[in-house]
Amino acid sequence: MFAVHLVAFYFTKLKEDQIKKVDRFLYHMRLSDETLLDITARFQAEMEKGLGKDTNPTASVKMLPTFVRAIPDGSENGEFLSLDLGGSKFRVLKVQVSEEGKRHVQMESQFYPTPNEIIRGNGTELFEYVADCLADFMKTKGLQQKKLPLGFTFSFPCRQTKLEEGVLLSWTKKFKARGVQDTDVVCRLTKAMRKHKDLDVDVLALVNDTVGTMMTCAYDDPYCEVGVIIGTGTNACYMEDMSNIDLVEGDEGRMCINTEWGAFGDDGALEDIRTEFDRELDLGSLNPGKQLFEKMISGLYLGELVRLILLKMAKAGLLFGGAKSSALLTKGKIETQHVAAMEKYKEGLANTREILVDLGLEPSEADCIAVQHVCTIVSFRSANLCAAALAAILTRLRENKKLARLRTTVGMDGTLYKIHPQYPKRLHKVVRKLVPNCDVRFLLSESGSTKGAAMVTAVASRVQAQRKQIDEVLAFFRLTREQLVGVQDKMSAELEYGLKRTTHALATVKMLPTYVCGMPDGTEKGKYLALDLGGTNFRVLLVKIRSGRRSVRMYNKIFAIPLEIMQGTGEELFDHIVQCIADFLDYMGLKGAQLPLGFTFSFPCRQANIDKGTLIEWTKGFKATDCEGEDVVDMLREAIKRRNEFDLDIVAVVNDTVGTMMTCAYEDPNCEIGLIAGTGSNMCYMEEMRNIELVDGDEGKMCINTEWGGFGDNGCIDDIRTQYDVEVDEGSLNPGKQRYEKMTSGMYLGEIVRQILIDLTKQGLLFRGQISERLRTRGIFETKFLSQIESDRLALLQVRKILQQLGLDSTCEDSIVVKEVCGAVSRRAAQLCGAGLAAVMEKRRQDQGLEHLKITVGVDGTLYKLHPHFSRVLQETVKELAPQCDAMFMLSEDGSGKGAALITAVAKRMQQARREH
Repeated sequence: MFAVHLVAFYFTKLKEDQIKKVDRFLYHMRLSDETLLDITARFQAEMEKGLGKDTNPTASVKMLPTFVRAIPDGSENGEFLSLDLGGSKFRVLKVQVSEEGKRHVQMESQFYPTPNEIIRGNGTELFEYVADCLADFMKTKGLQQKKLPLGFTFSFPCRQTKLEEGVLLSWTKKFKARGVQDTDVVCRLTKAMRKHKDLDVDVLALVNDTVGTMMTCAYDDPYCEVGVIIGTGTNACYMEDMSNIDLVEGDEGRMCINTEWGAFGDDGALEDIRTEFDRELDLGSLNPGKQLFEKMISGLYLGELVRLILLKMAKAGLLFGGAKSSALLTKGKIETQHVAAMEKYKEGLANTREILVDLGLEPSEADCIAVQHVCTIVSFRSANLCAAALAAILTRLRENKKLARLRTTVGMDGTLYKIHPQYPKRLHKVVRKLVPNCDVRFLLSESGSTKGAAMVTAVASRVQAQRKQIDEVLAFFRLTREQLVGVQDKMSAELEYGLKRTTHALATVKMLPTYVCGMPDGTEKGKYLALDLGGTNFRVLLVKIRSGRRSVRMYNKIFAIPLEIMQGTGEELFDHIVQCIADFLDYMGLKGAQLPLGFTFSFPCRQANIDKGTLIEWTKGFKATDCEGEDVVDMLREAIKRRNEFDLDIVAVVNDTVGTMMTCAYEDPNCEIGLIAGTGSNMCYMEEMRNIELVDGDEGKMCINTEWGGFGDNGCIDDIRTQYDVEVDEGSLNPGKQRYEKMTSGMYLGEIVRQILIDLTKQGLLFRGQISERLRTRGIFETKFLSQIESDRLALLQVRKILQQLGLDSTCEDSIVVKEVCGAVSRRAAQLCGAGLAAVMEKRRQDQGLEHLKITVGVDGTLYKLHPHFSRVLQETVKELAPQCDAMFMLSEDGSGKGAALITAVAKRMQQARREH
């Protein structure tokens, strides 16, 4: 018994001594946690460098965009081919992906050898060999008659500008075929396939093997957004936010980045970590000075590192009694599979002896223990380095998503990871230690990157088909120049009809005279009351105008108009208005003052004078009875009488568009057009009296309120109305009316978007085909959401948040589509507005017989002010359609309040002048 203990003690002591000896010899290969965190930080900096446009050319970690923008969503189906070139074997695969909610994949594959004379020979012959193998596979599987999409897994660094092309940057691992570098490998493959007349194959995607791994795992686990390969070579890819990728246009969504991390350190960033063995191995490799990180990690090199270490230890007399064998002196004699076998639990030592004996050595017990420990240190360092770089990627993902904790999955593949008994365990442990705020699941990729290439191809063909359908829908909203010129011409004709006595009654653009004939000249002064009724809020203002300095001070109060009053009787509405005025006068301490009053009434009115306005029809959701056909000034006077508390001098009834023009004209006398692009849409301008047949007199000018929202009510723009416009119109309070307004104004744009989203969801192109209750609800998609969603500064994450508030659970891809839909609808609105405005400007230019017209447009309205692109698109359209007009756009500050007071002041001044004559 004692003898057994003695032997055990001797063995333990021997083991400790040998381990200490190796540890001392290889102390530089053992990396502390502190060093690993430092490497993580260095890799983070390298990733930044690779993503930046200016820093990428000199970056060693290339961070190549792959143009893979979406991971599988389970709806993929069909038959796909896949090729895998890059490892020790070449593989052809047919993948059948089926849907029906079941994620099911069937595969048939065939391996072909990659002889050295092919992979290190002539490039053309390499691709011809690949095409021959593919043709052989198609023949044996009876696929010649089928046209199939193909995914090409190519495990070498390529620069891609789209999914289906890639220029080889450099060969790595054992490949060295001539004349391939700097050429498009898809193009080379396609050319080689043309020689086979019976091959009808479409290369849809070129995929790096790492990306293939990520996609294979993502098919089984949607949380997977990182792929790592630790095999012959090593590399990683992950999903990066487009807004961080300078090398690719666009900020929408995410794209998979192939880091090509094997080259980390090629610029000297890891010199303090590299050992003499790393340097010796590098000098003897096919690509000295390149892929230095990979040479410390991957399967192609670990065995060689172990050989170099053992050789040096033997030379120093620390192993095999100083003996060396010719095999130990021969490059490549120890392979990674040997390293894995030596580290096997339990049989590791026996394997070590066997391997060393095969190498012509005579190892002692102590030698076997030492060699085994050398293997452990080399492979442990490999796992540590991998973990440090992976920790940088995980941290980046977490920061991109602005999360305190990240839950994610990493897809893993590669022979070293698969065959080495301890490697996965070590890697996982170190990763979790380096990023404690990430919950990481490691998923082994089944059937590897080739299935992944088929998945990328399946996703690409799904996305391609969906893209086509979405483009077909949005094509209706993309107006050509001819269509816009057509709108401009029709608007010009309608303006003329509205001004002529004979055609006025039938005109859709009403061209209402406003009896506003003068502009402010700076002499206006005094206190005025202004009322503003035109939306869901009603405002009462006190406006103090001081002459000379052109200064205006305003005090106002906002009152809500409840729905039951908007849609009740006319008397109730005007009594409510007078109640609000009484509250305001009380509030301002002006109970008995008899002030001149301007009434901004933003609905179509036929005026017979500046203080007479007959309501033609309600718009914007108002429905009060017994008002249409009545004079609103009279109705207001009646209501003031009924209340019998105060008396007011109602001088002018004003349309908000005219108020907008007047406010701007107070600052800039060149302002002769007023435009509102807000809840509703309207425009007014100063017209020559001689052209206004409805009003007597030919001298001077008068402001015309066009009421252009009704443009198209006679069907003249039906050619550009879509089914969605028709649906919105039919569901509105006034079907068939205000058709132009319904295509251009804030009250309706969100509703058009909602109709499109419903249609796309029905086609299965959005929200996984599920129409939520919320999406069925009219009016949920307010126009302010369009402005928010289209904001350039908004990351897709925030778009998803807005959609979540609407009860729409969207993926990244959904969010991109929703943003596109919003963009198409609002762009069309701005272009249509611009075409209408161009018609008015051209009319003014021709009326005045000018070669060039300089004019200012006063603008108001939430859509124009708050939407990120509306104003720009509108101005560009005007410039394009009316090149001889030089328009300046001026934002109106409170047109409906200040403008009404200014009109009242100008009217008072003109009354005064008439009296004095």
